[in-house]
Amino acid sequence: MMRYLIIDDEPIAHDIIKGYCDLLPNMELMKHCYDALEALDYLRENTVDLLFLDLNMPKLKGFEFLKTLTNPPNIIVTTAYQEHALEGYELNITDYLLKPFSFERFLKAVNKVGSSAQSATIVASTGESKVSVFLYSDKKHVQVKLSDLLYVEAAGNYAKVVLKKNTLVIREKLSDVLEMLPSDGFIQVHKSYIVAKVHINTIEGNRIIIDDTIIPIGKLYKTNVLDVLK
Repeated sequence: MMRYLIIDDEPIAHDIIKGYCDLLPNMELMKHCYDALEALDYLRENTVDLLFLDLNMPKLKGFEFLKTLTNPPNIIVTTAYQEHALEGYELNITDYLLKPFSFERFLKAVNKVGSSAQSATIVASTGESKVSVFLYSDKKHVQVKLSDLLYVEAAGNYAKVVLKKNTLVIREKLSDVLEMLPSDGFIQVHKSYIVAKVHINTIEGNRIIIDDTIIPIGKLYKTNVLDVLK
């Protein structure tokens, strides 16, 4: 799920952006902000994945607001002023939408965010296979080495991420967690479980053993398990 804010002093701009976002899956509006100070107040206690940011606002201009953020999320600038585009790219924004913009152009910008978010979520370094994923748990982003991840269990609106030494609880659907993880290393074996292939100790009948934990194999997921045995 991509959580976003709209920061614009024009209500009609909020209506257009939200209307476009409502046509897309996995987009969740967190707050309408009608000036940058309102957004700053929200971001002190909350995190989001994307900001739709207008530039010409009262109290605090868009780029001045952006410069105050120590760890900004993805930024899509929405403005009627084309002359500010160069400065925006110097501030590492994801895209620059010139008002009025079409849904097709809007979609292209959001797709850029999806691509950058995926590459930022899964961090790979050269050398040994040090691959990690950032998970939001207990009001902070935690970097987890995928080699430490044993399995993930659905728990209502949450998911339990079981690691070698501890467990994290995150507010994500199991399907969203699966999208974060590399498909060559993790498989879904039950409607409530994702497992790391490398940590499977034994597969026996309709169950998998990982670190003395018994994980059931669902009927719909047996093919996934059989692929591991090939």
